[in-house]
Amino acid sequence: MGMDDHLRGSEAADAVLEMAEGLGHGAPLSDLISHGPEDLLTRTDNVQPAITLVSLAALAVLREAGIEADAVAGHSLGEYSALVAAGVIDGADALRLTARRGELMQECASRYPGGMLALLGIGLEETAACVEKASSLGPVGIANMNSPGQVVISGASEPLRRAGELCREMGARRAIPLKVSGAWHSPLMEEAARGLGRELASTGFADPSLPLVANVTADYLESGEQAADLLVRQVVSPVLWAQSMERLIGDGCDVFVEVGPGSVLQGLLRRNRDVTTYGTGTPEDLRRTLEELGR
Repeated sequence: MGMDDHLRGSEAADAVLEMAEGLGHGAPLSDLISHGPEDLLTRTDNVQPAITLVSLAALAVLREAGIEADAVAGHSLGEYSALVAAGVIDGADALRLTARRGELMQECASRYPGGMLALLGIGLEETAACVEKASSLGPVGIANMNSPGQVVISGASEPLRRAGELCREMGARRAIPLKVSGAWHSPLMEEAARGLGRELASTGFADPSLPLVANVTADYLESGEQAADLLVRQVVSPVLWAQSMERLIGDGCDVFVEVGPGSVLQGLLRRNRDVTTYGTGTPEDLRRTLEELGR
């Protein structure tokens, strides 16, 4: 089953899914989403617009049911969908930008090979100290702060390996290599960031119509101009997801809906008993969300 099958039949979602026309490397994007093959779909230059498209279709279904957000945030690629939800960019621009972002990141990954490690049981400060020591061997940095005790680091192979060793010595319980094709959110993506900046220069950005917490700052977006700047910085900067969620929860948000395929972000919040999470990634998840939150 394709990751968009359960969304089809909604007039609003179908209108979004039709925006896939003209996108896709190796095969039309709409075919890849519905039928694969997986090796083509999971290529960075295909999977980024694919996830964005399905996320925007899910957003359309929620809005069709009268479910509107009080505030939004998006993890890495998901920030583009959040920007659409907040009225900063439109769906067509989000697809164009994420397609180009995927191409640029794939090109960087081919030129500058690297990887990512998920570290469990270690804090941000300790990780930062280990990364700084390992950076004498080459480019490496913190990629994601996903939740308390879960940090992801990213970079070239040798400094990444050394940073993982140092983190284990500092008390990390595990260092898990991630199945990714590049060193995302690391210094190795600098050329991709510059290329994306040129693409963003021709895009119109409006000021947000609702609160949006940005990855790079874990603070509320102030303007459309700032949004464009932060999207460039995001390519080489850590995603401060744990801090972003803390900000929203601290400001009174207690119901979170993961909009798009997957349930990873719900999992990151499950330790917090003060919040309720919903998803849209499966027929069952979507049905529950619409039944419990819809008008």
